[in-house]
Amino acid sequence: MVALAPSFVKGVIQSITTGDYFFFVLQVETMVQVLASVFSLLLSVAILLLGHGLQTTILPLAAEQANFSDVAIGAISSAYFVGLVLGCLGAPYVIMRAGHIRAYAAMVSLMSGAAILHPVLVDPIAWAVIRVLSGFCLAGFYMIIESWLNESATNKTRGTVMSTYVVVLFASLVLGQVSVSIMDITSFVPFAIASFVVSIAVIPVALTKANQPAPIALVRFRPIKLYQNSPAALVGTLFIGVANGALLTLTPLYGSQIGLSVQQSAFYAAAVVAGGMLSQWPTGRLSDLFDRRLILLMLAISTCMVSVGIAVTTPTDFIGAMTMAAIVGVFSQPAYAIAVSHAFDYADPDDYLETSSGLLLAFGLGSVFGPVIASVLMNKMGPSGLYVMVAGTYLLLAAFIFTRLLSRQAIAQDDKVDFEYAATAQVGSVITPEPLDVDDQDVISPEEFWAYEDDVYNTEVDTITDEVITYEEQEATDEEAEDPNTSAATSNVTENTKKSNAGVTENETPDTENGKG
Repeated sequence: MVALAPSFVKGVIQSITTGDYFFFVLQVETMVQVLASVFSLLLSVAILLLGHGLQTTILPLAAEQANFSDVAIGAISSAYFVGLVLGCLGAPYVIMRAGHIRAYAAMVSLMSGAAILHPVLVDPIAWAVIRVLSGFCLAGFYMIIESWLNESATNKTRGTVMSTYVVVLFASLVLGQVSVSIMDITSFVPFAIASFVVSIAVIPVALTKANQPAPIALVRFRPIKLYQNSPAALVGTLFIGVANGALLTLTPLYGSQIGLSVQQSAFYAAAVVAGGMLSQWPTGRLSDLFDRRLILLMLAISTCMVSVGIAVTTPTDFIGAMTMAAIVGVFSQPAYAIAVSHAFDYADPDDYLETSSGLLLAFGLGSVFGPVIASVLMNKMGPSGLYVMVAGTYLLLAAFIFTRLLSRQAIAQDDKVDFEYAATAQVGSVITPEPLDVDDQDVISPEEFWAYEDDVYNTEVDTITDEVITYEEQEATDEEAEDPNTSAATSNVTENTKKSNAGVTENETPDTENGKG
């Protein structure tokens, strides 16, 4: 719960230590009110990630049952990240062209339909194409939900809202993964359930009162600028993407190949994510006290050592395997957050959005290659090939970080940016700790697109001037038209305006009654 809202926790601790229980109740009530205002959005996240987690875990297991090769399974896993990268780049334009609500409904529906196609089209190429679609849709889903959450929160509550969102996201993902343990992966049912769960995720948003579209962050990738700002962050996120992309998608297959049952393999995959979820905030706070590169180096070395241990011993008992998987998650999953935080330390505040989006894309590009490389090694070496790849990748990362520690002095403690749990989370889109600035070149404002007028339920468009008119303004105009005195005054002003414009005569008044302008 500390990760949810540090300010809330501080208030609770203060009330307990001082004995001011009224203040404690006030803190709890305030947090409940804040989260209640975005409950429908968080509920939608929980439902969709439940279906996504189920689908992510069942696919490699079902592919193995369908006799797909390890390399084919790796390619299917990589295809998801291809879609995620394409979604990061292209989804903002789709959203702003079609409108938030329509784009949301379309992407959720497409993702639901894609899930049900897997048992219908049992072919590696078809599954890869389906996963590209799913990745694209999920990237758009993240963007829409996060833009609404960001817009709904105030400066005081934004940290609580966005951190809660990240916790709900990962918790639902884990729950979806473990739900595979009660299903028969050889049947049509798990895919049907995944499709159904994803499809109903649209209901909370469709019924929400949050009808005002919010700005969308563009994802820009300028690697040279990112590298000049922080070489450790850019190279770090790329390597982390390679290793963690494979871990997040191929651990169910690994569990099955070492002799775990389908149910146990599902829990094994969930243990990696759960371990990372529990360790991210404490690790981030630790990086506030020391050089983040040093923390990243320790994480890389620890992940490498644990991965080597797993590759050499190959624990086949369920408890031992689960424990090792959780330890890998504890060390590997927070690495992305530390790398992003390190980049923020050196970036100008105006560049936070571009920095975050660029590193997200670097992570996505690394994740495209990770599952393929790991699957090739698994095909040659057996299941241990997964952890050989993870160990090798983190060893290379550790070597690079070590060279950066020798070549660049650590930033002064006072110049460091406090760790942001939400803004640095390893999710498929860009989360900012502050409101999106519509004047920022990396932000698209809904007002620039036709879809905006259709999504704002209390407005209409003037067909002559293309201006957005609220119903309140229209009612005021109608009242003026009904008032003879107001109408006469308005007519006089209009006539004087016409006479002052060169080349305009009284006979050239537009025929508004016939709809001609």
